[in-house]
Amino acid sequence: MQKFLYFCAVKSIIALILLVANLSLDEVVMDIFNAATELGEVDYEQLQTDLYALNANPIDLNNTSDEELQQLYFLSPRQIDDILAYADKHPFESVYELRMIPSLTDYEIRDLIPFVRVSARTPEHNNMYAREVFTRAKHEIITRVDARNIEAFEGTDPVYAQLRYRFDYKRKVLFGGQLRRPVGGKAEDLQYGVYMQLTDIAPHVHTIVGGNYQASFGQGLVIAPVFHSGKSMYVATAGQQKNGLRYYSSSDGAGLHGAGGTFRWEWGKQTRLDVSALYSLNKYKDTTWHHAVGANLTLRHKKLEVQLTGIEHIYSDSIHPYRNAKYNRHYFRGYRQAVLGASVRYNYGWFDLFGEFATSQNKEWGYGTIVGSRFYPADGVNLIALYRYYSPWFDNEYGYAFSESSRMGDENGGYLGFDITRLKNWRFSGYGDVFYFSGYKYGLGNDTATIGYDALAEAKYSVVRSPYSAYSASLRLRARKKGNVSTYSARAMFEWSKGGWSLRTTADANIVRKSGIDNRESKIPYGVSLAQDIAYSFTRVPLSLRLRLQAFDAREWNNRIYLYEHDVLYAFSIPATYGLGGRAYFCIRWQIIKQLALYLRVSETVYDREWYVGKHPKWDSEAKIPTRTDVHFLLRATL
Repeated sequence: MQKFLYFCAVKSIIALILLVANLSLDEVVMDIFNAATELGEVDYEQLQTDLYALNANPIDLNNTSDEELQQLYFLSPRQIDDILAYADKHPFESVYELRMIPSLTDYEIRDLIPFVRVSARTPEHNNMYAREVFTRAKHEIITRVDARNIEAFEGTDPVYAQLRYRFDYKRKVLFGGQLRRPVGGKAEDLQYGVYMQLTDIAPHVHTIVGGNYQASFGQGLVIAPVFHSGKSMYVATAGQQKNGLRYYSSSDGAGLHGAGGTFRWEWGKQTRLDVSALYSLNKYKDTTWHHAVGANLTLRHKKLEVQLTGIEHIYSDSIHPYRNAKYNRHYFRGYRQAVLGASVRYNYGWFDLFGEFATSQNKEWGYGTIVGSRFYPADGVNLIALYRYYSPWFDNEYGYAFSESSRMGDENGGYLGFDITRLKNWRFSGYGDVFYFSGYKYGLGNDTATIGYDALAEAKYSVVRSPYSAYSASLRLRARKKGNVSTYSARAMFEWSKGGWSLRTTADANIVRKSGIDNRESKIPYGVSLAQDIAYSFTRVPLSLRLRLQAFDAREWNNRIYLYEHDVLYAFSIPATYGLGGRAYFCIRWQIIKQLALYLRVSETVYDREWYVGKHPKWDSEAKIPTRTDVHFLLRATL
């Protein structure tokens, strides 16, 4: 522990000499990440890219649409409708007029401000001139290098390198690419990807995408984006998907690879028709070519939206998942698969009704359905009810709707949620989800019918005195049972910011119990963590800094604790805090000049020797304390 404290002190002194920027935007991103309760459903890299792009080119509240506002994942459908209705009746004069919208609270408005602006309403037009595009566009070049000592210890090259380029003209013309060398990779292991998106470049041509991209329509039963809006503390957004085609810039190789387009016809402001088509060519497990051809028809009239979607999957070789596994016995097998779906959404006063039905070709035709309603009985009161049923033979590689599992199929469940902001400064939110699996599911630990539940509640008290002064305190409780594992967890958080200072204290605790194990054992498996964040943003120079100190005791893997950490631009870090020891990191972001910025992040975890040796018998160093060090360096140039 003495060495750990010494490490923290040294890193703190170094951090005071260096720089960080854009703290307010970082705080918003951190809030969005901490709201997620299912880490596997979120593509954090793409989410950060979208939010930083919106910060660089904010949404004009007087000249926006529901599609643009859907990019702000924390906005509910009702809040989006209220913003559009307000702008239609009396255009915004200032972003602070958002306080006139009852469905938005002060701290939600604070989160919105980095991504919106106000200007005079302009007539819609599709004229775009090549000279203007290339002279006013923003160019971004990023080079990133990471190194971790754990790979060096295991005899693997510890260096990760990445080079990225992005061209952005008002989010209407986007293209870019990246080249990366994975950890332990060789010259022939270099990975690359490119993407392109054109928006409203000609009459009736709404969106053209090429290279790496993603698609989402309806509730996601047929096709869904890489980022899924599943369970989170943004309860009113459950079951919400961002519809349409859009670029995909993450470096994980996921998403679609090919081209697609959306063509739009409008009749006044009340009615529009979108016709979309897409094609994708991917590798399935590096051995089989996977072709996907799809189309979508979307008709929106006033408050009614109807969609029809179809996807045809064609494989160059017959697909045969691992035959001896019980969990995949209903997975698709064969050369071709068709997936068809129809969805509807209708807003009627206090109610927002939505649903989708889909069917997929398999050994037997499978089907899935999801229906729900959002109910707004009063300002500041949001309720949601959602039911889903996915038959055992319903299997679709590109689909993901609201679900307890990472892959739809053989699930029956109901979800109720509430979000109450009616009391001044207070927010109460939570949900209860009950689900049923008729057979074996991956990771459940049993092969019989299973009933599980997931319940969560959070109370938060927030005071926003100005955009530069605020504090809040929150308590989150969660109980979950899935298979033979029951988990009970709690998180308490206190945040304070004023001027350039920002403090955040986070305490986590959990207990995990497995059925079928003798509960009379003296030691209860638990995990605890205490983390302190300190950040400061200078006013006279473009710099700020962030430091975290954390102590944890989670000696079993099932008791691990996830806590979001700041990282270099377009990167994320949510390590599984596991074991006994301490952790510290600091981030440095220095805007050297207007066109050049430097990002640096150094983190280190110090483990208790006795615990570490017990879990890693091969550790034979008696002099060296078990540690893990990560260094991330990024240089960003913009023109």
